[in-house]
Amino acid sequence: VQLVESGGGLVQAGGSLRLSCAASGFSYDVYAIGWFRQAPGKEREGVSCIDGNDASTRYADSVKGRFSISVDNAKNTVYLQMNSLKAEDTAVYYCAVDPTCADYYTDPIWWGQGTQVTVSS
Repeated sequence: VQLVESGGGLVQAGGSLRLSCAASGFSYDVYAIGWFRQAPGKEREGVSCIDGNDASTRYADSVKGRFSISVDNAKNTVYLQMNSLKAEDTAVYYCAVDPTCADYYTDPIWWGQGTQVTVSS
């Protein structure tokens, strides 16, 4: 399994970024795939997840209405569209895979190397 994140960068508060996770080596329809983030001195936070079994999605309260997760099966890529970014969204964002969305960020079976998102206020 390989997960490669991209799309991070520096953006001003209020701006947008789209993260991509190019995935290979597993079947989307039997796993959940999501994004979690880790900021220095803060606990890991599950941002969003999509369950391949039923396409259901979940979002952290802190990003609801601002972030959107989607999957392009043809490209084997998962996206995280991030709008109205805030300084507190600054973190390294990781793509992760687990059997369900229940524990996708606490104990994922696979995860990528991460991509840095920095939001300047």
